[in-house]
Amino acid sequence: MTNVPSFPMNERLSLKNPTGWFAAGSAFRKALVLLSDGAFKLFVHICLDADRRTGRFQATHKELALALGKSKRAIGTYVAELESKGICLLKPGKNQFSGTVFEVAESFWPYHRTGNESETLVQESYIRSIREVFLNLGCVNGNFGAADEATARELYRCGIPLAVIEEAILVGACRKYSSWFQGQALESIQSLNYFSSLISEMQGKPFPPGYSEYLRKRVKQLADAWNQSQKSEDAARKGGCLDMASKEIVQ
Repeated sequence: MTNVPSFPMNERLSLKNPTGWFAAGSAFRKALVLLSDGAFKLFVHICLDADRRTGRFQATHKELALALGKSKRAIGTYVAELESKGICLLKPGKNQFSGTVFEVAESFWPYHRTGNESETLVQESYIRSIREVFLNLGCVNGNFGAADEATARELYRCGIPLAVIEEAILVGACRKYSSWFQGQALESIQSLNYFSSLISEMQGKPFPPGYSEYLRKRVKQLADAWNQSQKSEDAARKGGCLDMASKEIVQ
């Protein structure tokens, strides 16, 4: 049996190399659950090299591909995942040589930033992403007003990951379409607040990585099927009206 050396409980641990470290805490655990393996590896790379004062890191896809031993296409997929799940705000470079600026979102950055501009940019990107998902559902009233923006800002202040909100919205849309096909609750979704209980539900039971892509495809399938059914009903109604008009003329 190998003897494991014991140390006094009050003895302070010391680092072999005191520089180059990053404060990886609960935010890392969140990212580990939300991201695919490749995207999480990219996230770690960004965090280790980002400016601690701003949470920003700049690199081209080619540089990232070389650093991580991946293809540029794979890097593009990972970058898109970081943005879609609200973990990084992206600022594309003016050309392919200037590189993309990655800014780690506030809820995933463990250090206090210098200045407020960075925080505002991240928050506005967060709200913009929620607005886009909401308005693309097809089963909403077609408006994202001031009350919805206020709800989105509150979600941001609570530190709820963008991926959780997106999944809750998509699940809610699937359920809404299902109720329509069953002839129930035919009114459209009126506000972002409609998904509040689902957001709480998703926080307690997160989906596995990649499941949101399935939900997006499912919502699109349901939306297309519903639109087609409405067109068929409209055509049938018009046909019925024409038949009645024809009978009246004959009589």
